[in-house]
Amino acid sequence: MSHGTQLLIIDPQNDFCDLPQSWWPISPRTGEPIAPSLPVAGAHADMQRLARWIAQQSDRLGQITVTLDSHQAYDIAHPAFWQQRGGEPVAPFTAITAAQVRAGDYLARDAAALQRALAYMNALEAQGSYTLMVWPLHCEIGSWGHGVHADVLAACRQWQQTRQRAVHHVFKGMNPWTEHYSAIRAEVPDPQDPETGLNTALLARLHESGTLVIAGEASSHCVRATTQHIVENWGSQDYGRIVLLTDCMSPVDGFEQAHAGFLQQMRGLGVRCESSASLSL
Repeated sequence: MSHGTQLLIIDPQNDFCDLPQSWWPISPRTGEPIAPSLPVAGAHADMQRLARWIAQQSDRLGQITVTLDSHQAYDIAHPAFWQQRGGEPVAPFTAITAAQVRAGDYLARDAAALQRALAYMNALEAQGSYTLMVWPLHCEIGSWGHGVHADVLAACRQWQQTRQRAVHHVFKGMNPWTEHYSAIRAEVPDPQDPETGLNTALLARLHESGTLVIAGEASSHCVRATTQHIVENWGSQDYGRIVLLTDCMSPVDGFEQAHAGFLQQMRGLGVRCESSASLSL
């Protein structure tokens, strides 16, 4: 184990940030502003606080790892995949159960995909983790929304120039057949795709840190799932080496209870919960 500090930033992407309109780019195709597709209330301020913390602690940060939610339009958790019984579209933020699919209330637009989708949903529900959620198309690979919040990007760039080290990036979510909230593994790993299985190389990298500081979006989903999987695979009981920057993460609207339960669970294990103002390396 090294004695350096590593910062893990989970999905600090434009689509997850409630950016002010002055930050929205103009689409060259339509001439209209491009709004974040899945903004988390408070995320813009979270990322600005995180960027300031990176700048202040730059000399003491040994490594920075950034995870990037990375999707295509065709994805089991996006509207393009699904239709209602009568062929109507499925609205974003619709939760779909396996029972509803078996009853024919929701169908895969590609009939040939239905059985595979149903097998996935059965496995997902058997774990008791999440119900399949149809999210708005977000973090589409190559889009502005996939990009990193400008202040965090600038802070990471300056850190690289100062420390002469590269940021380590981890892409997740490219497999359209499984949800991938956690950077450690997909919700239901696809046996045909090793990228969805347990990321042992990332776990080893994170565990080498003297202190592992975690921030990002959203605390109710990707931060929560990633941190839980890190803890499950930590390999030792020294969870005090893990620090959550609680003022640099926020929950998806309606999932505040998941956020609160996550922090309570982590505190109970001995994971440190601190603010960017209080944590000095």
